[in-house]
Amino acid sequence: MLKFNTYTEKLNNLICLIITLLIFNGCASIQQPTGGPRDKEPPKVLKETPKNFTTNFKGKEVNIQFDEYFKINNESKEFSLSPAMDKSPFFKVKKKVLNVKFQDTLEANTTYTINFGRGLVDYNEGNILKNYMYVLSTGNKIDSLSISGTVTNTLTKKPVLDATVFIIPTRQDTIFGKKRANIFTTTDSSGNFSLKYLHPETYRIYALKEEGGDRIYNSSNEEIAFIKDSIKLDKDTSGIKLELFKQEPKVFKLTDRKIEKDAKISYIFNQKLEEPAIKIMIPEELDPTKIVEFSRTNDTVSVWTQTMDFDSIKVAVINKNVPIDTTIIRRGKKDTYDREIKISDNIPASKIKPGNELIITFSAPVGSIDPRKISLTQDSVPVSGLRIVKDSLSTRRYTFKYPWRKERQYALKIDTNAIGGKFGGFNKPYIKQFTRDDELNYGNLSLTVTVPDTSKSYIVQLLDDRENVVKENIISTNTVLHYVTYSLGKYHFRIVYDENRNGKWDTGDVEEKRQPEKVWNNGTEITLRANWDLEEKLIIPPPDKNQ
Repeated sequence: MLKFNTYTEKLNNLICLIITLLIFNGCASIQQPTGGPRDKEPPKVLKETPKNFTTNFKGKEVNIQFDEYFKINNESKEFSLSPAMDKSPFFKVKKKVLNVKFQDTLEANTTYTINFGRGLVDYNEGNILKNYMYVLSTGNKIDSLSISGTVTNTLTKKPVLDATVFIIPTRQDTIFGKKRANIFTTTDSSGNFSLKYLHPETYRIYALKEEGGDRIYNSSNEEIAFIKDSIKLDKDTSGIKLELFKQEPKVFKLTDRKIEKDAKISYIFNQKLEEPAIKIMIPEELDPTKIVEFSRTNDTVSVWTQTMDFDSIKVAVINKNVPIDTTIIRRGKKDTYDREIKISDNIPASKIKPGNELIITFSAPVGSIDPRKISLTQDSVPVSGLRIVKDSLSTRRYTFKYPWRKERQYALKIDTNAIGGKFGGFNKPYIKQFTRDDELNYGNLSLTVTVPDTSKSYIVQLLDDRENVVKENIISTNTVLHYVTYSLGKYHFRIVYDENRNGKWDTGDVEEKRQPEKVWNNGTEITLRANWDLEEKLIIPPPDKNQ
């Protein structure tokens, strides 16, 4: 009896072990499906009925079969038929097939091109089938002419991706800026484009980089490019160069206006004004005491008033003593304002560049400064001799002058209520700790510049590796430019051919068929190293006549 129980017990243990392993393995095999890698491919065309590039077309519809489910995106903006018809074709998705049904009678002996732009996307991921075209002819041949080229940025000369390139027959050129062009394509990552299956005709050619995607140039915020002369297309044309630029707005507009929480009234313009001014019309008693400060580019203005107890404020914007616009801002009945004076400085990295001074900017015009509440320490020891100098062009900016020494730790302390606002408000405590940077952390550059024509004017721009203009000089003769104590890093030069000698780069005008002033980017990269004095030569070539 004892042996039987032992055998039974062992058998039960074995069965339990097997069941446990089966359950464990079974549970371990239960996993959430991963779904596989994300689909990054656009729909592919499997079959076209009738075939693409069909001649002697007599039908009323076309069917295009894809390898996956898809959808139409922005049909009205992306799809186009060239030549245009009074009634656009009717597009319908039937599972994986796109049915195109013509509503009008097709003209005889004519090549028709349906450009789907970026309007065909897969159903789940939205991958775009770019620039797919279906071409047919009601005659016995397909128009086969082409135009190709590149689109770049006019300043950087770098290629532009996804710019829209379109052509308009000169007989229809009045639609520019009003209606969408039917013949278009988009650029690849190298800025290349190709327009195919074109009919012999005279065209104007444009490139457009926009946000809205309607293929209509209707905003100065959009970038435009054009070829000055029309193209008579009677053979394949290549090597077209289009350079995008933003055109200066012709009509002045206020793009923004608001009253900030600190009682500053801000206005932003769409133009850089030459001799701007602001006049408060209502309440007119605020005008004599107002304080106005324009930005360096004169396209933004800040206004401070003695009181904020008005229901609304009406101002006139003036340029060259001529009023060009008026605007009203209405206050909310419960709006309140805090005139606290906030403090900022020009040394975010807490190091003063050798030869520079500490510049403090206040958030509102300053009415009073109590020097007894301002102190400076050097290596924790109080020092005297700090001078505070008001900026001649701003009521908010002050230079704190002192013979800063390297390897010393400084702390500027501005106590509460040391700074009083012109129209009320005081500062909160402010402490800035900093050092004077070492000259060893900077480099110097001497640039010998040779000009091609001393009767012309040139703007020499020094740019950093982020394409920011660090310094610019206007020259007309051979000269040596000195760049002293510049941050370490990579730089390069750009030349603006200043044709009208106004000291700035002038953009183009598409309506007047005027191209922007020419620029040349020197391809040589200059690296400033620590404590180096670098000497370089720059020979400016004559402007490119083909640009």
